[in-house]
Parts: sequence; structure tokens; C-alpha cells
Amino acid sequence: MNVFINHIAVECDPDISLFTLLSQQDLIKPGIAVAINNKVVKRDCWESTIITDGIKITVIHAVCGG
Repeated sequence: MNVFINHIAVECDPDISLFTLLSQQDLIKPGIAVAINNKVVKRDCWESTIITDGIKITVIHAVCGG
């Protein structure tokens, strides 16, 4: 199954959770927000959100500074 993370194609297993996919890609870090097909997914829903073929995942890293 293929999905896109920040416009990059990533192959993953079927029926994988968002949390597991992010973990496998080493993307779980403090200060990130995640959207699937442009809809933000709350952090407490990552484990129950099942990834489907072809979805677009956007991972945004918050940074401090000015």
C-alpha cells in the first residue's frame, strides 16, 4: 500500500495505524501536528486512525523563534 507523507511516496502495510506509521518513519517528536487529506488529526486519535491506500499525510513541526 502506498501513502504520501509531505508529498513523498511511502510504502506501508495495510491496516496500519497512523501512530505506527509515524513511528516507523521516525516522525514522532514533540511539537508536531498531523493532517490527513488536509484535516488535522488529534494526537489522541493517532492510534485509532487506520491508514488507507493513497492518502496524503502532512506532518508539520512547530519551531520557536522570531
